Amino acid sequence: MTDGYTIHPIAHIRTDFHDKFGIPRQSGLVPELTARIVFEPDYRDPNALVGLEGYSHLWLIWQFSTVAAEYAAGKKWRPTVRPPRLGGNVRRGVFSTRSPYRPNALGLSCVELAGIENGDLLVKGADLLDGTPIFDIKPYLPYVDAHPEARGGFTEKTAGYALEVNCPPALLDKLPKEKQAALLGVLKNDPRPGYQHDPDRVYTLDFGENRVRFTVAENTLTVREIL
Repeated sequence: MTDGYTIHPIAHIRTDFHDKFGIPRQSGLVPELTARIVFEPDYRDPNALVGLEGYSHLWLIWQFSTVAAEYAAGKKWRPTVRPPRLGGNVRRGVFSTRSPYRPNALGLSCVELAGIENGDLLVKGADLLDGTPIFDIKPYLPYVDAHPEARGGFTEKTAGYALEVNCPPALLDKLPKEKQAALLGVLKNDPRPGYQHDPDRVYTLDFGENRVRFTVAENTLTVREIL
């Protein structure tokens, strides 16, 4: 047994999120989101993917790269965090949350396998920043990984939260057709920090090649501009 072990990325993911603002708080919340997992040269071996097509979903083990960079610069992890869905002013133990500020800054996501193309994996429902390093990929096994009777802690009070989205068709049509439903799903899940409720504030979300500006009043999000 060793005290430390160095791991290296086997792949990086390409998504429509170039900034953490707007990324779904959990994988699978926006199934219309598409992404591509590109393997590093040392791991780009078709033999490693034999049989993968038999599975519908995958587990991704990855790194919160922006948090890892903060740690490298001297920031320390803390035993408690403030989950956004609790308004950002209630503390919970880090191991009872999925906060990125974890001791090793590791993330776990379940995604749908949409296809294998030229050695890349096409996936749906990912909640990752563009360029995120992937450390491992494992098949999702429904007979042991699915527990519909499981308790969800404080998330049982927030899981059903969603906004009504008002986006004029003329604005939505500025996006490629295949990305429109994904954007609406991202907006419905309320990208704002849980403590921000100013109805006059204009938020800006970078989504793929577009910038989306919107406001939120009560439970309605209104898209003001898509550039």
